[in-house]
Amino acid sequence: MQEKIVLYKKVADDVLAMLQQAHRVVQFDDINADNRAAFVTELQDAAGLIGASVKIDASVLDHAPRLRAISTISVGIDQFDPADLSKRGIVLLNTPDVLTETTADTGFALILATARRVVEMADYVRQGRWTHSIGEDCFGTDVQGKTLGIVGMGRIGGAVARRASLGFGMPVLYNNRRPDPTAEKAYGARFCSLDTLLQSADFVCITVPLTPETHGMIGAQELAQMRPGAILINISRGSIIDETALISALENGRLRGAGLDVFEREPVAPDSRLLKMPNVVALPHIGSATRETRHGMAVCAAQNLLDALSGNATRNVVNPEVLTPLPT
Repeated sequence: MQEKIVLYKKVADDVLAMLQQAHRVVQFDDINADNRAAFVTELQDAAGLIGASVKIDASVLDHAPRLRAISTISVGIDQFDPADLSKRGIVLLNTPDVLTETTADTGFALILATARRVVEMADYVRQGRWTHSIGEDCFGTDVQGKTLGIVGMGRIGGAVARRASLGFGMPVLYNNRRPDPTAEKAYGARFCSLDTLLQSADFVCITVPLTPETHGMIGAQELAQMRPGAILINISRGSIIDETALISALENGRLRGAGLDVFEREPVAPDSRLLKMPNVVALPHIGSATRETRHGMAVCAAQNLLDALSGNATRNVVNPEVLTPLPT
């Protein structure tokens, strides 16, 4: 039986066709002040919801009494309250595997770019300042053999560790909710406390999900523990780092630099002090932004939703307690 699905992100034609073959689809390319009321109205008789980058909270869900499944085109679930969804009997699904390698590529690109001052030196050339053989004022720092600390050894953290250990001969420290024997065996990663990691690593890469526990986990106290001249990389969520404290640590020279794909507020304000610093590489949240990966995420999310609405969801389920076991 065809049901109603509300799609709130533009997707490729083949992904839209997947959904339309099974259900009736109402599509919004994005949600803004002009169409939010129409979006909420369409939810009143919708069974499924699919999209990304929009806060779906009680103010939205209260208008969706028939909603049974939400599929987010992302691995992050910070736009949702899974506990509230479970109380409402709504299953939440995400796309955890599709973007792992692409996001890890972005993280390592930031490690290299900050260490070797790639963006700063490219601007140096474009500005016509390369008029003689370079000196120490243009030097960067090595990556090969330096110690990498990974905060959060999930899928993406493990993929970053693989690149670091096998590709660049970097000793890997990691902090996680629990030890990861696979990473330890494959990459020689060493489990340690966050304090030890911060005090020992030349590069610190943040890959934890944003939760109430991780919000603001890297603040002034943690930044003060980092080795002088260390570099901080964030490919997770901006709110995990206290941005004011980070700015201070960069301005006073305690940190060599920062590579940031995410910010507390996105898009980041053009007048942010972070954007004035030559030792900050700032990207517009491009962690998974390749054509192949974004398309793969959309296909995965569409299949997740179709499976959930047909009662066959077995993978990528965030709150499995909602699912009713099938009769045996």
